[in-house]
Order: sequence, then C-alpha cells, then structure tokens
Amino acid sequence: METSDEASAAAGRTAVAARVSIWESLKGCGIFHKEIAKEELRQKIVMPKYLRVAMRTASTTRDVATAALAASSAVVGDEEPMVAPEAPLVVFVNSKSGGRHGPELKERLHELISEEQVFDLQTIQPPAFVEYGLACLEQMASQGDTCAKDTRDKLRIVVAGGDGTVGWVLGSLRELYESRREPVPPTGIIPLGTGNDLSRTFGWGGSFPFAWRSAVKRLLDKAVVAPICRLDSWHLEVVMPEGEIKEKPYTLKQKNKEMDIEGEMPEKTSCYGGVFYNYLSIGMDAQVAYGFHHLRNEKPYLAQGPVANKLIYAGYSCTQGWFCTPCAATPNLRGLKNILRLFIKRANCSEWEQIPIHSSVRSLVCLNLYNYGSGRHPWGDLKPDYLEKKGFVEAHADDGLLEIFGLKEGWHASFVMAEVIKAKHIAQAAAIKLELRGGQWNRAYLQMDGEPWRQPLTNDYSTFVEIKKMPFHSLMLNGEGS
Repeated sequence: METSDEASAAAGRTAVAARVSIWESLKGCGIFHKEIAKEELRQKIVMPKYLRVAMRTASTTRDVATAALAASSAVVGDEEPMVAPEAPLVVFVNSKSGGRHGPELKERLHELISEEQVFDLQTIQPPAFVEYGLACLEQMASQGDTCAKDTRDKLRIVVAGGDGTVGWVLGSLRELYESRREPVPPTGIIPLGTGNDLSRTFGWGGSFPFAWRSAVKRLLDKAVVAPICRLDSWHLEVVMPEGEIKEKPYTLKQKNKEMDIEGEMPEKTSCYGGVFYNYLSIGMDAQVAYGFHHLRNEKPYLAQGPVANKLIYAGYSCTQGWFCTPCAATPNLRGLKNILRLFIKRANCSEWEQIPIHSSVRSLVCLNLYNYGSGRHPWGDLKPDYLEKKGFVEAHADDGLLEIFGLKEGWHASFVMAEVIKAKHIAQAAAIKLELRGGQWNRAYLQMDGEPWRQPLTNDYSTFVEIKKMPFHSLMLNGEGS
C-alpha cells in the first residue's frame, strides 16, 4: 500500500512529465530556436553527387557494378567538391508510421538534403541499403577513393518512423558487425510512431512536432553533432512443436534451433528468431496490441494519428475483458501462471533460476529501456534501500539487464501507466526463458517492440521462448546531448 508521501511524490512526477511534454511541444513550434540556414545545413550533410547516386543505385538495383557505372557518369558541379561533408546523413522514411506524415515529410527532406539520400521504406528497405548501398561505398574506398572512405566512416542514419521501424533499421545495421564491416553508423530518430519510446529515451521527442517543417530542419542539424551512446540488443528464440506462426511480425523469422531444451519435445519442431530493443511482453497487453494492429491494417483511415491510436487502444482494452471480467471467468482471461513458467539467469551466473509468478499477473513485460507505453516509467525511480533489499541495480539501456515486471487487471495497468503506482517488480535478468504449455488455452499473445503475434499452444508439448543479450551494442545518436 502506498503512503501519502509516496502518492504525493508520484503525483509530482506526473506533473513534471506533463510540463516536460508541454515544453517539448513549445520547442517543436520553433519559438525558442534560432533559424538554421538551409544551405549551411546542406553543406554539413549532403554527399558529393557521384557518391549519393552510386549508393542509391546500388540499393535499388542490388548491383554494386551497376552503381559504379552510375557514379562515373554522374555530373559533379563546382558547387559540390569531392570531399566528404561533416556528417553525411541517410534518412529512412516510413510513410505508414503513426499519423502517416511520411509522404509530406519525404518531400521536405528532398528539399533539405537530396533525393538520393532519402529512402522510402516502401521501395528501398534497410537490408538492401546495408548489403548493397554501403558495400558500394566500401568498394569505392578499397579502390583508393578517399572521399568515399571518409563518407562511409562519417555516415549517420536518421529514421523517420516509430519504434518498430527504428528496430528494423538497427537490426539491418547489425549485419555490419557480423560481417566485420565496421564502423556501424549511429542512428537518430524523427518520431512518427504512436509510442516513440526509443525516440524519447535518446532525446528525439515523443511525437511528431506541430510546426514540423522547421522542426525537421532542426532535427537534422542536431543529428550532425549528437554524441553517440550505446543500446543493448536482445535476441529472442521461439521453439515450438512443428507448426506455423501465422501473421507473424516482420521482425520474427524462421531459423535453425540454437536453444538447449531440458524436457520432452516432439521429434519435429519449428523455430523462429528475432531481435528487440525496447521490450518483449506476453499477455493481455499483447492481445490488445494484436487487435489494434489488425484494425489499423484493415481500416487505416481510423488510425490517423497518435490521439486516435490511443483511443482505439483504450477501446480494445475494455472489450478484451482486461478491466471488468474476472480472471476465472473464462480460460482465455486467466492469469499467466496457468500457462507460463519463468526462468532467469542473473548477472554473472550461468544457472537457470525459476521465478514464481503471482496468480494476479495477466501481462508480463521484459523491459530494456526506461520508457514504455508512450513515455511511461513502470519500473520507476527506485530508492537505493529498495534496490538493495530486492537485489536490484539502477536500470540503464546498456547495462546488460532486462527489468521484468507484471501488470494485473486493466485498472492496475491504468494506474501504473498514470505513474500513480509502480508495476509489480519481479526480477532483473541477464537472460530469460519462458515455458508455455496450453492446457485449456490454445494460444497466447506476445509482442516485441510493438509488433504483436498470436502464438499457438498445445496441451502435449511446451513452447519455449529464450531471450539473451546480443554480443554487441547498437549505436544511437543522443539528441539531448547536442
């Protein structure tokens, strides 16, 4: 039970959060900023024409040789010397994110940078850019082109989209580590999504600015000088009895099994893998997200912005029974304890430890960032004596740990999201394993970084989900540090 002092402190934090949000909105309108000269900005970020044409041609045609020919035929004017700019930028735009500002934003970016350095994700996707676009610059550098080498070394990425889009780009850049093609370009964000928790965490704002035309120019200028910081990446593996996850998110792909499983499994199994940066959750919150995701795809005209999206989310939360239906009313609405066993590895420990789950918990969240659910802080700012009592440490996005907490019925989740109370703290872990067994349930709902899916379950065999840290960090641009 919270004391009156704790409740007052929580109310104070909510008021501070509200003031911060208002301050961000005022800053986004451009009142407190000096004007940035367009030509000055272009000098900092626009690549020489022959390089940007080569990079885009390679990404489009998936052919580095064709791109080299395009580069040789590109006309380089006197106003574009063959030297690398201070911070060459490539911008990825997801025209389907959030309020669907993408098409207008793309036109604005063409004015500020160049058409060749702006990639619409509907036509050119991040894996093609990494495999072919960057490879083209690398090949030209290996042939003695110092401008190409400097451009590749200084390159920075900006993603205009939501958390899922940012994760897609970060996952594609991960291939550079695996193929030893460093340096890996750091990533900044123009927030277009609904929650934008990655954007909030790294100082790029919680929503698309009201006076967006001038704000976009400032965001690009900020990306030039923003310091680089680190972000943990987490690999997820799902091993299940042979079958298919239908309507799976693009971040989840079929793969060969790596997990060591203790227990009986059928002779034939299916395995999926993916990477997340913010959170993985299982339970009612993922079920609500799944319903919203399908409505947005089927009726996109209903999801015209963050406010509309949040209203739809609230409606789904009510209709799915999270608020008013008792846990025991139907099998599909029981607590997760009925289908789930949780195991963790603590920091510097190689043994799995089973952690009990309270019968009231209906959503389990494994959180990497401080921000969750549109800038809420469900883990909270824990006091040193509480951290010591629980055996926790202060949470950071690059500490190699995930914070695990539970949400009960919808009312509990609502008060947690309003930061009136804290979520139910369960554990901090360096690795996590979930064992799911159907019983009277034939499915569970999961989501990672806002991408939900419906996980089939069986009575005869368990489905296992294992989460472990990737051996390298993603690199982010810190918008607050510029």
